[in-house]
Amino acid sequence: MFSTGNAGRLGTVVGTGIVALGLVFAAMITPFAASAAPPCDGPNATLLTAGLASGSGSTIGPDGALYVTEGAAGRVSRVDPQTGDITTVASGLPIWVFPPIGGAMDVAFIGGTAYVLVTVVGPEVGGNVNDVVGIYRLDGPDSFTVVADIGEFSLNNPPIPAFFVPTGVQYALETFRGGFLVTDGHHNRVLRVTLDGEVTEFMTFGNIVPTGIAVSGNTVYMAEAGPVPHRPQDGKVVAFGPNSATATEIASGASLLVDVEFGRGRTLYALSNGDYSGGPDGSAGLPNTGALLQVNGDGTFTVITDGLDRPSSLEFIGNTAYVVNLTGEIWKIDGVSCPH
Repeated sequence: MFSTGNAGRLGTVVGTGIVALGLVFAAMITPFAASAAPPCDGPNATLLTAGLASGSGSTIGPDGALYVTEGAAGRVSRVDPQTGDITTVASGLPIWVFPPIGGAMDVAFIGGTAYVLVTVVGPEVGGNVNDVVGIYRLDGPDSFTVVADIGEFSLNNPPIPAFFVPTGVQYALETFRGGFLVTDGHHNRVLRVTLDGEVTEFMTFGNIVPTGIAVSGNTVYMAEAGPVPHRPQDGKVVAFGPNSATATEIASGASLLVDVEFGRGRTLYALSNGDYSGGPDGSAGLPNTGALLQVNGDGTFTVITDGLDRPSSLEFIGNTAYVVNLTGEIWKIDGVSCPH
């Protein structure tokens, strides 16, 4: 889904930290693999709601509702996880310049305050000169404060070699140690951002296209879409920590991975956007080829639900998964941990 830079750069480095992280992950999932699954009905996928102006990132808010960014409209919306009712929380954010990527890209909460990741806007990409690539704090229904200018950091600290979007293509926003982690699928790195606006490199990769992330303690789990043509063997889930020199491969074998999240029992799941469409860099997968996948301890994936239409973001409430897609739909998948 992203331009991938220099294919000559090395892929994800593997070295120190592999054994420790591998043991941590195995310890997390082995007890659940060994336990008999309780009787349940699922997985069952139903359409929760539609009509969003595109669907990009999402999070579960402090009130237990689903919050979704709409890059085409510059909005953040609240979605009732039971009824699918949509309420606009904030509007007036910069909108995308190159659909289906950009504008209001992802959302996260620290306490009761929402923060929005905005990307691929501003004069560097033909957008409004006043639009900033970075993290915006939501102060009101149409009021925002830029707390971190990631675009400026990227311009002042370009990857080597340079990439054709100088401000990067940031994809995911995740809270971490009182601040945030941000993936950049174009510059192939994860950034650490404080509430004071300080931006630093947390982890740098080769040409792997980092996308969604989930945090458990000090360990970061990250999805990799892989470079164009997004071959299944290049779609991976990896793990690393704040002191890691390298990333540990957890699983591989799925096309265009765009998100990773923990479900019930701390079981890890990944989201595939679909088969490579053959389109230009930044294109979504083919319609109705996406899938929700369980990450297994042996490095493989198990398909939970397939036939999803270009999904972009994944959240869990109990045993129910919520999948946001680029066409503005949200699908509810009940009974995810039932036998498949």
